[in-house]
Amino acid sequence: MVSKEFTLKNKMGFHMRPANVFVTEMTKFSSDINIIFNGKTINGKSIMNIMAACIKCGSTITVECSGADENEMLNAASTLIEDGFGEE
Repeated sequence: MVSKEFTLKNKMGFHMRPANVFVTEMTKFSSDINIIFNGKTINGKSIMNIMAACIKCGSTITVECSGADENEMLNAASTLIEDGFGEE
C-alpha cells in the first residue's frame, strides 16, 4: 500500500465535476483506492461516496492505493488533486 496526504486547493472542493473526473481516471486502474477524510474511509472509485463526504477547499485528505498498479494510481491521483482537477 502507498499513501499521500493532500490539501484540496480548488475553490469548490470535491464537488460533482472533479469527483467525476477523479472516479473516471481511478477506474482505469486495477488497484483499490481510498480517501481518508475526517476519520472516514471513502471508496475512491465511488462518485456517490466522494460526494457524500462533502470535502471542501482547504480540507486535508489522505489517498491510499493498494494493488498491482498502486504507484501509478497514486501518481495519477496526485496529478489530479495537485492540479485542482483542471479547475484552477
